[in-house]
Order: sequence, then C-alpha cells, then structure tokens
Amino acid sequence: MTLRTSLNDFKRNRDHDRHFPGELRSTDGMFSGFDDRLVHVDADGSLRDYSYPLCGLSGIDQSRFGVETDETTWFDADAEQRYRGATGVVETVHERSGWSVVQSDCTIGCAHVTRFELRGDAPADPTLQAFVGFAPDGREGRTSLLVHDDAVEAYHRDEHDYLGVSTGIETVHGQIPERFDELVADGPVEFPRETTQERYEDAVLTGGAVVSASFEDGAVTLVTLLTDIDETDRADALSEVADLAATHDSVDTLARASDERRSWSVPESTPSRETVVDDLRVVSLLSADNGARMAGPDFDPFFVTSGGYGYTWFRDDAEIAGFLLGGDQYLGLGLADWHERSAAFYCRTQLPDGSWPHRVWPGDETLAPGWANARIESGDDTDYQADQTGSVLGFLATYLRTGSPDDPDRIESAIERGVESLDDTLLDDGLPIDCQNAWENMQGRFTHTAATFLHAYAAVARAPVDEALRDHARQQARAVHDGLDRLWTGDSYALRSRDGELDERLDSGTLALAGAVREYGEVVELPQATLDRLDTHIRATLDGLERETDAIRGLVRFEGDEWRQNGQADEKVWTVSTAWGANAAAQLGSLLSDHGEGVRAATAYARSRDLLGELLPGGSLVQPNGYLSEQLYDDGTPDCATPLGWPHALRLATVAHLDATGELRTEEAAGPAE
Repeated sequence: MTLRTSLNDFKRNRDHDRHFPGELRSTDGMFSGFDDRLVHVDADGSLRDYSYPLCGLSGIDQSRFGVETDETTWFDADAEQRYRGATGVVETVHERSGWSVVQSDCTIGCAHVTRFELRGDAPADPTLQAFVGFAPDGREGRTSLLVHDDAVEAYHRDEHDYLGVSTGIETVHGQIPERFDELVADGPVEFPRETTQERYEDAVLTGGAVVSASFEDGAVTLVTLLTDIDETDRADALSEVADLAATHDSVDTLARASDERRSWSVPESTPSRETVVDDLRVVSLLSADNGARMAGPDFDPFFVTSGGYGYTWFRDDAEIAGFLLGGDQYLGLGLADWHERSAAFYCRTQLPDGSWPHRVWPGDETLAPGWANARIESGDDTDYQADQTGSVLGFLATYLRTGSPDDPDRIESAIERGVESLDDTLLDDGLPIDCQNAWENMQGRFTHTAATFLHAYAAVARAPVDEALRDHARQQARAVHDGLDRLWTGDSYALRSRDGELDERLDSGTLALAGAVREYGEVVELPQATLDRLDTHIRATLDGLERETDAIRGLVRFEGDEWRQNGQADEKVWTVSTAWGANAAAQLGSLLSDHGEGVRAATAYARSRDLLGELLPGGSLVQPNGYLSEQLYDDGTPDCATPLGWPHALRLATVAHLDATGELRTEEAAGPAE
C-alpha cells in the first residue's frame, strides 16, 4: 500500500465509525493461492497484493475491472464470491442484466491468473477493461512503464512487474498518479481516470495503466507476474506471462494448478470438514515456502494503529505448528512436510543463546522490525518475550517425540540450547523474569509466560532426548508448577505480578494453563489442588471475559483492553481468545476425565462446544468467506488482521480434540468435495 493509496482511503473513511482510515482492510473479499504471492480479490473483483512479507515483491497496489459494451461498466462490490472446492481458486460472479461475468483467480508462484468468462445472453463483442496499478519496490514515484507487443511492464529498480492478456492487448494508456494539489485536497481521487492536464511523459512515468482486450469464445485470461530483474530477465518473464495466459484457458486448469500446490488433504469423513478445509486453506495462504507463517495480511503498512502483521512471530508460529501437529495426528491431514519445515525453520533461526528473536520476515528469515529484541541488543530483558522461546521449545520437543523428523539430532541440539535459555530466564521462585507479555502491551511476570515454560519443560521431559536433560526438565517443570502459587489470587490466576503486586485482571492468555498442566500431568502425578485450581480458574476466566451482544458472542482479550476500540465503550471480542477458551475447556475436560472427574469433565466439554459454536460456519464470529478476523466490534463488524492464522489453527485443533474424545456432537454437514 503506497502513501497515495492510504491517503485516498483516509479521505473516504475518516468519518467512518468502524474503520480506521488509511488502512488496507481485508475484512471483505478473499485471498487466492498457496504460493509465494498473496493476492486479495475484493468483493468487486479488484486485486491487491499483500505479498511483500512472503516474496519481497510489492506488486499490485490498486486495480479495477469492467466490461465495455456500448459504454464501460466497472464491476461493483455486489458480487457473489466463493472458493472452488478445497482449492485456492476464488470465483467472483458479477451479475449484469440478463448475463454475468464469472471471474476466477488463482495465484501460481509469483504469477496471478485471472480468468473472465461470460455467461448468459451477453452483448456482442464486449471488451475487457482492466486498470492495474503496480508499486514496484514499494514505490509510487520514479516508476515507469514499458509497452511490449503482448504485455505491459512496470518497474522501478529491482522489481519488474508484468501484465499480459491471452487475447492480446488492444490499447494501453498509462494512468497519471495524483498530483500534489490532489493529494492535499479534501476528496479522494478515483481510478481509472482521464485528465486534460497531461504532459507528454505522464502516461509513461507511472506504475499504473488501463488496458483493453477482446473476449474470444466468451472468455479472456489476464496474467500479472512479479519478478526481480536480477533473478528473471525480461525475455523469460515475457515468455512466462504468454505461456500462463495461453495455458489457463479454463477454470479447470486453474483448479488443477491450485491442487498441484496444495500440500494437504481432508478426507470426506473428517468431522466438521468445511471448517477444517477453511483452516488449512488460511494457514496455507499465510505461509512462505520455508514453512514460516506471517500472522496475517498486513492491513496497516504505515503502522498507524498497530505494529504490523506481515511478520513471523515465533510464539504465533509455534502455537500454530503445535495445534496442527496435534490435529494432524488424529485427523490424518497429510501435514508431515509442514511439521518438518517448521522444525527446520526453528533450528535455523535459533539465536546463539538458545532463544528466538521477536519476529522475522517469513520469506527470507531475516530479522524484522521489532521492539522486543533485548536478547540481541544490550538491552534489559524486560524488552524480551520469553513466552516465544517456550512455545517453540514445546513444539520441537513434541515433534521429536511424535513425529518423524529428518534430523532428530539437530532438533535435540536445539532443544538443549532452548532449555538453557529458559533456565536463564527463570528465577529461583519458579517464575519467569520480568518481560513483555503475549499481547506485547505490558511488562511483568505473567501467568501466560509461566504456562509456556511449564508446557515446554514438561514436553522436553517426555521427549526422546538425553536422560539427564529429561530429568532436568522435569525438575524445572516442577519448579514452575510450584511457582504458579505466587500468582494465585484465591479465585483465579492473576494476569501478572508487577513490582511485587498482583494484577488480578482476567486474561485469556492464562487459558494456556490448561494444555500446560495437562502436559505436566504426563510426567508427574498431579495434586488434586492443581486440578481444582485449574478448573476454578478456567471457569472464572471464561465467565469473566465472555461478552454477548445482539450480533456476536465470544471472549475479550483481557479485562480493561482498550486497543482499537474506535469509540466503542467496552473491550472488543477476539477470535483467538474465544478459540483459546474453547480449546482450554476441551483440554480441561480431558484432564478431569482422566482423573475420574466425570461430572466436571462434562461441564468443561459442554463449555468448549458452546464457544466453538461461535467459531463454526454460521457462528457469530465467522465471516461469510470462512475467515476469522482478529477482532469484532459489538455490532459484528470485523476488524484488524483478516484472516488471522492463530485462531484458525486453534479451531482445527479443538474440532479434532473434541471429536477424538467423542464430545464434538455437531450436526454440521460435510464440506464440499475437493
């Protein structure tokens, strides 16, 4: 998203009571593909790239499509959208009077293919009109166009982007970007546009162009390709664009291309199959080739109201990896390659002290901008998120025990160094040091951080590693378990301890205790007091954080959360918190059941199903496209990163857990065939 695009959005939405102006929202529309590029297809069929975190290329900044008959009619945001089965192909149906245009989009590598097909009684000899504005190297100035026989090329320095059409480009006209007086004017500039104030170079020194092309046999294919000039020369790029345009002469070819890149399979008998397909599709969309996942599409590239989302946080990524590992073991989704790539990624990115950095770019694993890198710089450890190392370590230990890693010795070595890092950040009282929390907005000694330490140590104590390391991990797990006493308020576990005082607010992050205590219970015999406290805490947290309005029901993040309220008086509901609640209740149910607490277990399972229902198709927190947005306003308006990977993985794992225990009890119909 360039500054010009952001300013136009600001002008359109500055008085909107549910939009933060200047953002690149993805709360409408759908994302396409499972590859290097992440392309959003909006409700009007327009395309926009969110690809930079994955491939380092910026691509399409804005676009618009239409059909010219007697006059040009641009598509509006009233189209019907759907995925084609379990593929990453997005179908957008533009209805016209007595006829329609079916738009099918699929990302293939760094290319994106859009197929337009006429249906019904279409007028004779229609022409496709396509406006595409590229931002090569993320630039909106000092860009230029080259017009070739069969393609248009937009470039700045390293990035060169191409546009080609299967039937040949009939006309090309460069789009003049906003001039300075237009940038500071009150109203937005709409594209495509015509202007009489055109200098001879204006239509060339731009990244945007309007092209026209004929339909042949009622169809035409448009291709965009992003390249780095040092990796792909012009002749090869033009050849690839032409080949893609000629090859994808039907929607079936796009579906096959998508299926060839889909590395998972959901059996027809899978419980809540539609949901599982949606979850795996979302995680695929957000994943780079190396297996690293960005948290969500980066809707706020200028960091006006957030710290950015297009990065890999090791906490989020490892939690996703762990939930997928558990879900795959029961559902049989064919994710072995995913687990292996995650483990290899964590081994490559581990710091010399055994910890992991705040966040990295998913595409090339280089250090990303962040504010919690105290273990790299000579800073105070309070600017470090120790839970991230705990989450990664927990996954690696579990994968080493339950998976089939290619290099188990390398993973064991990473685990050993990870334990040393946890030891270094665990104080004598059994609690982690003062550090940043999972929500990245506080400092202190957090229950959530302690839960990740407990889970990690217990997982290592179960792993096939050196016996001395297992014994040490068991002792450390016991120390953390005992240290949690210091955070008990009498009714629940506190959010944190800060300067010796308990912050007794309820925090959905503390729901991680359910899985952690269950893991700990596999290496020691749990005291009855631990079970009782956990049961009390989970019930108190779910009751205290639940929020219900006429439109939605779910859990808020923590008591007193004021982030992105945008005029709303109370905390917003978060899908990750709600999914965490459903999963924690299911974990608690299994733990209680294993200890002969049948009545309390049934209550926990029922609470899990209740919360999960808000996250299943038809639930109040699910968007029509199957996505889970990070947050929702009280009126049901979705906000922030959409889709967010973490709640999707939590939802899949909870479905698998409840079905494995015979407690899912859903009447949901099977999803579409692959």
